[in-house]
Amino acid sequence: MRAALLQITSTDQPPENLRIVTRMIEEAVAGGAGFVLTPEVTNCLSSSRKHQHAVLHHEDEDPTLAALRKVAARQGIWLLIGSLGVKTHDEDERFANRQILIDPQGEIVARYDKIHMFDVDVTPEETYRESDGYRPGTRAVVADTPFAKIGMTICYDVRFPYLHRRLAKAGAQVLVAPAAFSHVTGAAHWHALLQARAIETGCYVLAPAQTGVHPASVGKSRQTYGHSLVVAPWGEILSDAGTDVGVSYVDLDLEKVSQARRQVPSLSHDREFDGP
Repeated sequence: MRAALLQITSTDQPPENLRIVTRMIEEAVAGGAGFVLTPEVTNCLSSSRKHQHAVLHHEDEDPTLAALRKVAARQGIWLLIGSLGVKTHDEDERFANRQILIDPQGEIVARYDKIHMFDVDVTPEETYRESDGYRPGTRAVVADTPFAKIGMTICYDVRFPYLHRRLAKAGAQVLVAPAAFSHVTGAAHWHALLQARAIETGCYVLAPAQTGVHPASVGKSRQTYGHSLVVAPWGEILSDAGTDVGVSYVDLDLEKVSQARRQVPSLSHDREFDGP
């Protein structure tokens, strides 16, 4: 299976982002991709909760999701929407940061709500409180497709090895890590974290990313790191998209997963131990 990772610079206007993503999916299909992945918050990257409430929708009413389901069916591809910001029915009105996998008939086959919230103080000027606007998910997900079992994660999840190990032990052969990674933490940690998750699990890691400065009609703009990565099960980087908007490709070979796990079968070497 040829996979294509879309690297985009989402704005806070969902219709504009949809037009860009639709065009890039067409480019990816022309390049031979049967599995296309978009980054985190594909539909809207915004720091304004008021603006998000104005432009986001519940899943069953979301125009971006409806349109991309039609695109997947028309193109006959598997499409992983890295995530959408969607409204929930929670009393506190927080959103879900939701990843959605769509099959070639346009049907939703799996959903995953981001578990770990990015509540950090990177610098005095760059702070994030994702949990103020988004409620964390509670369920890990492995999606079964004809070409691979896919472990679903989003962005900040990459810092939590136990999640990825659980996914791999549950059968995942490919881990997806779509992101809108901070340009500060990205420069320091992005490559190392993704390589570590691949090495620890013997999985491919596919990480489509947001990139550049994201213009905002309301609130402040934000900068993301880019560098959409594909990491092989042995840990080598197969593709690094740099910081430009564009499409990158990888041909998945699941024998590489089996080979890495035969060489270092650490997934079967867990031991109980005493201590803290």
